[in-house]
This record gives sequence, C-alpha cells and structure tokens, in this order.
Amino acid sequence: MSHTSRIRSERIRLVLGSGMLIGGLVAGAAACGDADGHPLSAKPYDASDQIAFSGDGAEGRKLDPDQPLEVSARGGDGRITDVTATDAAGHRIRGALNAEGTRWRSTSPLAAGARYTLRVSTEDEDGAPGLRVIEFETKPADGFLRVTFGPDAGTYGVGQPITAELSRPVRSREARGRVESSLKVSSEPRVAGAWHWVDDKTLHYRPRTYWPAHATVEVRSALEGVKVEGSLYGGSSKPLRIRTGARLEAVTDARTHTMTVKRDGKVIRKLPVTTGKPGFDTRNGVKTILAKEAFVRMRGTSVGIAEGSAESYDLPVHWAARVTWSGEYVHAAPWSVGSQGSANVSHGCTGMSTADAKWFFETVRIGDIVKVVGSAGETMTPFDNGFGDWNLNWEEWREGSALSGSGPREGDGPASPARLRPQV
Repeated sequence: MSHTSRIRSERIRLVLGSGMLIGGLVAGAAACGDADGHPLSAKPYDASDQIAFSGDGAEGRKLDPDQPLEVSARGGDGRITDVTATDAAGHRIRGALNAEGTRWRSTSPLAAGARYTLRVSTEDEDGAPGLRVIEFETKPADGFLRVTFGPDAGTYGVGQPITAELSRPVRSREARGRVESSLKVSSEPRVAGAWHWVDDKTLHYRPRTYWPAHATVEVRSALEGVKVEGSLYGGSSKPLRIRTGARLEAVTDARTHTMTVKRDGKVIRKLPVTTGKPGFDTRNGVKTILAKEAFVRMRGTSVGIAEGSAESYDLPVHWAARVTWSGEYVHAAPWSVGSQGSANVSHGCTGMSTADAKWFFETVRIGDIVKVVGSAGETMTPFDNGFGDWNLNWEEWREGSALSGSGPREGDGPASPARLRPQV
C-alpha cells in the first residue's frame, strides 16, 4: 500500500470511528480552502474534459438513487485528489477513492427525490489544481411530497438548525404556505421559531436566538393526505427527535488572538490562537461545528498552492473540528505556537497548541457555536458553506417564511454554491 493510500485509510478509519460526521465522508486529502477548494492565489482550471461521471449524458433526467455514483479520470495526464457529494441540507454521501486517484465510487445510498452537488478536485502532471462541479437530482420515490428532516437523531449543540428536504420542488407561495404550516416543531422548554425557505426544496428552522440548553426538540410532518397543489399530495414522513447539550460558545477575536470558551454563559477557558493572515483572512460571524476529525492531512497543493512556493505546506493535522464545508477548521497547529496569542499566520483556520486543540475537540459537539470577530475576512454566508443561519437577524430570517414573510420568489431554483474566498 502506498504512503498516500495508508494516510487515506487511516483517515477513513478515524473519521468513521468517531461516529460524529453528519452525512458522510470526504474521500482523499483535506485542507482549508474555499467552497471549490482553491485559495485566493490560484483558481482551478476546468477539469470537465478530464473527469467522467456515471451520470454524464443524463442532462434533463433524474438519476436512479439505487445506483452508485462513479467518477473516473480520463486519460493518464492527471489524477483525482478529492471528491465530495453533498445534498442541499449539507449531508454527505460516503465514497472511496482508489490509491491511484483514478476512480471514486459512492459507498452509501443516495436519497430519493434529492438534489446533490458533486465536486471533483484534480491535479495534472505539473501539480496544477483542476475542478469539475456537477449538480444532479435523483428520482422521487413516488408521486407524493415527502419530507426528510435533519440532522440525524442525537444530541447537538444549541446552534444546530433543523433542516427539511422536500422530495419535490414547491414554488408557489400558496403551496409553500401549506407545506410550511404542516411542518410541526415543538420543544421543551418552549421557544418561538420559524422556518426559512432556502430554495424550492429546502427549509431550515431555528429559534430567534439559540436553542435552550438541555432541551428536547421534536419535528414531524402533518402533510400526509394534504393537497399541496394540483395533483400533488403530501406523503408520510419520518419524525425526528433531538436533544441539545450545554450552551457551549467559542468566540475567537482575531484582533487579540484569543478564543474564549463559555459553557452556559460562564467562561471555562481562554486559549491563545492564530487566525488567517492577510489574503487568507478567517470568515467573521457565527458558524457551527459540522464534524470532528481526529486526523486530517492538509496539503497546499489540494487548494491550489504550488509545491515549493512560500505558502506551500503538507501537514498531518490532529484534533480538527470542521466549521465550513469548504475546509475551515479549528485544529492543532504546533508549528505556529510561537505566534499563537500574538499574530495571525494561518491560511484561514483557527490554530492552537496540540494540548488546547485536544481539549477543544473533546469538549465541543456537533452544533456548538463558533463565532469569529475582528477579522478582515467576509462574513460567513447563511446556507451554502455549512450552517451560517445565525448570521441573519430575526427579521431577515422571518422574511424567508412563506407564512410570516415574503419567502423566496416564485420560481426560485436551487441555491447556487457560493464562490467563497479561501481560508486555510
């Protein structure tokens, strides 16, 4: 087994062993970068001609969810370095990339009536990064409108939104109102909240402020038998129950190079950190923990930094808590301990000592709040790179409701993936 293959196998073992990833697994090496996996300094070339997809030629029709996805490299002048398949709610499809980087195949089933974005990163003979982005939908299970709630049942941080993925698009305001009024959310203790239409198949639900600590949240659909519009009726859907843990908030001040961690409003630790340097500034705003990975290999070449350049890196990274799908983490950075607490020297991630990162990793859970202030970076976007829902104020949030606000305009399609500024 090659060195790269051993690293990949170890990463898969650690991530799956943690049992904490929402959705699935990224195959291949990971690094901090933007939604398309490239930094400010380099834009990936269009790799469409180098990548074959099992759904090629299926434009205008939906794919069979019972069939696996396959991606392969055409010719012999390059290889696949990373593949992600993500639905509109941020859930990932697991998959495996062979050691040669020539073929990737999904290993977990696709959902019926779902929309996916497949991002395939490549590397040519000279190490230049390429990218092919593929969007596709799967066939619905039947003619009924069904709802899949997320996340999976379990215990989460108080920043975790509820997601609802519809099996069919709903575009008119009247039909959206019928759907929205049939999606019931209750909590103990009780709090006010609202649904927000992200696009014509995806809704998110959150309270005005974060969920209460140690709450129980139950979600169900009352759509079965309801006429949505025309000949479309609601079908049965599986309910969801989650709990929240303590209210844990980690606030990073990029100006003072410190992270303050609070539990239920009380400071439990202050950590010296480093954030993104100029040109790689960390995103401001509220994010949530999306996944916890005990080991990640981060390489500059996977995000377009030329090997041998001043910004090049190839590092084993431990105790990594992911806060964006594009690759921003809170992680151990023993190489920058001398700058932690005094300077920003990273490529966008929040770095800390190994001991502090291990403590943070073991303390936080998925859905916990990570907020960045004082950075020169842009503000975290609400929906296309993780859960930035809390960066909308309550009035803006309610505007996305078909019952209390305007909601998305009729005919809105899927939310397009943002071309975000890179961070490492």
